[in-house]
Amino acid sequence: MTRLALSALLVLLASSARAEDQRPSALREVGFDQKLGGALPLDAVFRDEAGRSVRLGDYFGRRPVVLNLVYYDCPMLCTVSLNGLASALDVLSFAPGREFELVTISFDPKETPALAAAKKKVYLSRYKRPGAEAGWHFLTGDREAISAVTGAVGFRYAWDEETRQFAHPAGLLVATAQGRISHYLFGIEYAPKDLRLAIVDSSQGRIGNALDQFLLYCYQYNPHTGRYSARILALVRLGGAVTVLALGGFMVAMWRRERRAA
Repeated sequence: MTRLALSALLVLLASSARAEDQRPSALREVGFDQKLGGALPLDAVFRDEAGRSVRLGDYFGRRPVVLNLVYYDCPMLCTVSLNGLASALDVLSFAPGREFELVTISFDPKETPALAAAKKKVYLSRYKRPGAEAGWHFLTGDREAISAVTGAVGFRYAWDEETRQFAHPAGLLVATAQGRISHYLFGIEYAPKDLRLAIVDSSQGRIGNALDQFLLYCYQYNPHTGRYSARILALVRLGGAVTVLALGGFMVAMWRRERRAA
């Protein structure tokens, strides 16, 4: 890497550190802590998309469970994350309701089964695998049940009154049929191979290793303009500039090597 690219990278890291220090108080509370081997609260009571009262444990006991936490009125990140999950499912040979159960839980206690049903309809129309309707469950619940689940899986989020949005991370987890957390997958896109291996491991009761976290936060997104804050965009642009400089440095180095060889 050239000195210029290295300098730009150092600037990026310094800028990221300053942005970390200047984060709003709501965002400082956000994270996704890995609690591998931890037990899920199977007695927690929710409502399914039809409004029926269900226990989280109703979806356990027979096969592994893939679980993700979103809120259905999220203006951006939750939809992107669900799209990423649906894309992985399209490629995956396994299917919900057959090799695993898929449970999506809203962490907003104000959301209703009607919202859950509407969201389920959207994703079933996209993911047309036979049996998916019986294997993919969209739940809502009260604050107590939600807190039990988010606390057990290490999902930390916060409400920001100024933006009227939740600040939250993105990712999903896979649990064994007995309700033990086996794997975490972070981000908004999930490699079908990684998801398949996590399901296979979980079906055999194996607990995975902790992963490095690259967290994306849904925060300071303006649903009217469809844009994030200038600070976030500045960091993204700076990262792009570092990439361009690194590629340029590589091309210059290769050109010099060819001249010396000639």
